[in-house]
Amino acid sequence: MDESKIKILMVKAGLEGHWAGLIVVSNAMRDAGFEVIYGGNMTPAEVAATAAQEDVNVVGISSLTANYMLTVPAVIRGLKERGKGDVLLLLGGTIYEDDFDALKKMGVAGIFTPGTPMEEIINFVREKTSAMVK
Repeated sequence: MDESKIKILMVKAGLEGHWAGLIVVSNAMRDAGFEVIYGGNMTPAEVAATAAQEDVNVVGISSLTANYMLTVPAVIRGLKERGKGDVLLLLGGTIYEDDFDALKKMGVAGIFTPGTPMEEIINFVREKTSAMVK
C-alpha cells in the first residue's frame, strides 16, 4: 500500500496549548509513511477549510478539555458543507469515556486516549484508509 497518498491534517481545534500529544502522533504518522499536514491551533471553520483545500483523507483532532463536544460537531458541519463529509475523523487526547458513544454517533471514526500505542493508531488509519489508496 502506498501510504504516502494518504493525507492527514493534524490539529488542535480551539485555543488549547498542550502540544506534546499532537506532535508525537503527527511525527509517528509521518514516520509511518503518511503525508502529514500539521495545522496547529485552528478554529473548526479553519479545520474544515484546510481539509478541503488540501484534499485530505483524514483529520486528526487533539483535545485536552471537554470542548471537543463543541468543536467536533462544528468541524463535521464544516467538512460536510465543503463536500468533505467522507473524511476519516479521529479524536485524541483526554476524552471522557462517557462521551465516546455520542462522539461516534456524530461521526468520529476513532477515539484515542493518552497511552494508546502509536502502532494502534497507525494500524487503525491504515485499515480505514486502505480502500482510499489505489
